[in-house]
Amino acid sequence: MQPALAQAEVFIATSVDGFIARENGDIGWLTGHPVPEGEDYGFAAFMEGVDAIVMGRATFDTVRGFGDWPYQVPVVVLSRKPEAVSVPEGLQGRVRVTAESPAALLAGLAEQGAERVYIDSGQVIRAFLTAGLVRRMVVSTIPVLLGAGRPLWGHGAGDVPLTLARVRHWPNAVVQADYRL
Repeated sequence: MQPALAQAEVFIATSVDGFIARENGDIGWLTGHPVPEGEDYGFAAFMEGVDAIVMGRATFDTVRGFGDWPYQVPVVVLSRKPEAVSVPEGLQGRVRVTAESPAALLAGLAEQGAERVYIDSGQVIRAFLTAGLVRRMVVSTIPVLLGAGRPLWGHGAGDVPLTLARVRHWPNAVVQADYRL
């Protein structure tokens, strides 16, 4: 019998041409895009009931640069070289680093009581998609063409059929698709 797995869900923004950051990791094109006052594009509602977050090292480094740590739930940083990832003293016990497979990670989180897990970072999302472990994906498309950068799609995710559950759009031309897998 297979172990129970926590449910993996994605909430991410991408440029129209499918990039989540510039080649150097810069996300100024995203954070600088005008946002209607008080709008969070459904992120707070998405986070309700999220029991843990899994992200890659580059995303972890970016989030650490925001100042105050924004997450109240445990964070797992997925890295091929966990020993090379430094967790600041203030985040010890709230952040752990591992090289576990996506399935083993979700099984371990389920054993710890997690039901919903937010998956973030391009490579991490693709790894979970390739393993067939993502059940929901909310993708906000920001109206900008970057031409190059760190892609969200490609690199072995394979054919992944999606069912469109909902589409939203805002006056600032952001379009959000909510998919079920």
